[in-house]
Amino acid sequence: MGERRFYHGGDYNPEQWLKMPEILNKDLELMEKARVNIVTLGVFSWSMLEPEEGKYDLDWLADIIDKLYARGISVDLATPSAAKPAWLAQKYPEVLRVGANRVREKYGNRHSHCYTSPVYREKVRAVDQALARRFGAHPGVVMWHISNELGGECHCELCQNAFREWLRGRYGSLDKLNEAWNSAFWSHIYSDWSQIESPAPHGEGAMHGLILDWKRFVTQRTLDFYRMERDAVRELVPGAKFTVNMMYRFDGLDYYKFAPGLDMISWDDYPTWHKAGESDEEIALKSSMMHDFFYSLKGQPFWMMESSPSMTNWQPVSKVKKPGVQMLSGLNAVAHGADAVMYFQWRQSRGAVEKFHGAVVGHDGREDSRPFRETAELGKALEALSPIAGALRAKEAAIVYDVESKWAMEGAQGPRNIGLGYWDEVMLHYRALQKRAVTVDFVNEDGDISGYKLVVCPMLYMLREDFCEKLRAFVAGGGTLVLTYWSGVADETDLCRLGDTPYGLTDVLGLRRLEIDGMYDGETRRCVPVSAENAPEAFGRVLCEVAEVSTAKPLYKYAEDYFKGAPAAAVNFFGNGRTYYLATRFEPGFYSELYAKLAADLFDSPIKQPLPEGVLPAKRGDWLFVQNTTGEEAEAMDAKLPPYGTLILNLKTGERLIY
Repeated sequence: MGERRFYHGGDYNPEQWLKMPEILNKDLELMEKARVNIVTLGVFSWSMLEPEEGKYDLDWLADIIDKLYARGISVDLATPSAAKPAWLAQKYPEVLRVGANRVREKYGNRHSHCYTSPVYREKVRAVDQALARRFGAHPGVVMWHISNELGGECHCELCQNAFREWLRGRYGSLDKLNEAWNSAFWSHIYSDWSQIESPAPHGEGAMHGLILDWKRFVTQRTLDFYRMERDAVRELVPGAKFTVNMMYRFDGLDYYKFAPGLDMISWDDYPTWHKAGESDEEIALKSSMMHDFFYSLKGQPFWMMESSPSMTNWQPVSKVKKPGVQMLSGLNAVAHGADAVMYFQWRQSRGAVEKFHGAVVGHDGREDSRPFRETAELGKALEALSPIAGALRAKEAAIVYDVESKWAMEGAQGPRNIGLGYWDEVMLHYRALQKRAVTVDFVNEDGDISGYKLVVCPMLYMLREDFCEKLRAFVAGGGTLVLTYWSGVADETDLCRLGDTPYGLTDVLGLRRLEIDGMYDGETRRCVPVSAENAPEAFGRVLCEVAEVSTAKPLYKYAEDYFKGAPAAAVNFFGNGRTYYLATRFEPGFYSELYAKLAADLFDSPIKQPLPEGVLPAKRGDWLFVQNTTGEEAEAMDAKLPPYGTLILNLKTGERLIY
């Protein structure tokens, strides 16, 4: 992994083809033609690796790894814990998960295991160490891929007891727990730890502190299981590097908690290209935002572990990527910090649930198919772009995305229970910044915001004391803060803050919240600019917060309803910095105007004029990527971009490449 290059490859499942050696030999030949230099092996191979309890068959895997290495193809070797063999579930039924309904699952699917079960941990550790003994020193194994797409939860008695012990460690006493959960509500006071159970559809669902802590516990249990696997390998392979493949907008786990224990962040990118009612620009922006999020977890390049070279088979409509989109999406990942572009999968399966999922090599096995040709073209481009590999991104703006706050807000029951649209809110800010080529990181309330010029807090419902102090110090020290409605409402156990809100920030914002009104779908409130420089008028929707101004200067005011004249947007100066308060959710044009002004004021952007619709910029190191997400030719930065084309400009030398 020392050389400066991009990895290019994907999931390979040779165990499905062991009875067809001619297929395996052809794969090696085709991988070279497609410029593949890494594959992921072993993700779902447990029943082949350990066909009987304690009896391992690793020779077939060794043969594959040796042949790949001989061709210059490295291996990301997975542990197989995501899908157990049938013999294990039959002999040890306790390893199967119990759902929230308290029913134990039958054998099948994947991720159906209990992560607390001592038996399952013992069996996983054993197979992991068998792999480590055999392949830990192999020069072709450059990364260890722990499990696959971690997620899900178990409610068995083992997990209930572990949850109670976790709570005991968190709170120390039942008195403190009862206070934190406000359990006097509905006579929920707990007098013994054994009375506490996880949320259930036929049981507890009203104690928001309990529900929030259960979600935290699920992350802790899953993280503990990951560490068990990692340490089983590391015990025998001290220099091993580890990753787990994370997922798009998945909030079943708090990924921030995983980052310190990973050597490489990786994630699986499956955008719904060419979706009716949504432009490809918006779809590209969603992937861009997730790339930036995963880069931010460690502040270093990541791997795009999975993507489809053509289509998926599990989305509502499995649209095929149009010609050029594979190159566009691969280079989009690189622009936002990826050092690997990989696919699921290399060769299409013949049967079962993923037989129609896209692959580099289809059922026809041909190399003149479009997915294969476009994969080879992207592989060639990645070789030419190798000087960019490893390049870091500038530290300019941060958006505060805190998953625990999201959990609390979305479970709070009010002020709107038909969808708060938190991701939609985040995207409005991200899109406006991204269009100006402002580099955006994502942080949670444990993060360091001191190095940024701009911090954006969309709907920071659950505001901790320590992060409140960070925000105050950031603004006082000269930073620019944008904070929206429904922020600073509750503490870390989802108890509502008493006194004036947004909690701890009323002097920083120069105003206080009076109330908040929920809007029905399609309902809006007109907002008018206070001065001509803020024109044109705007419309608030989803939620309209009503505030009373002290020192803040209104930029927009509501023009209708009983809160007519209250600030819809305001600015306040505090210390050496300033804050912008947004009392409602506006249409996209409002954010474009706001962040265009802030970008011009705070950043030296290479984008001096607005780019055409459908054209997106991104900076990485000394390179500017300008991507045409439309099916029509576009002109930008004095260059003609073909449909779905990408301009890569070296900002230091002026060198230009177009793909």
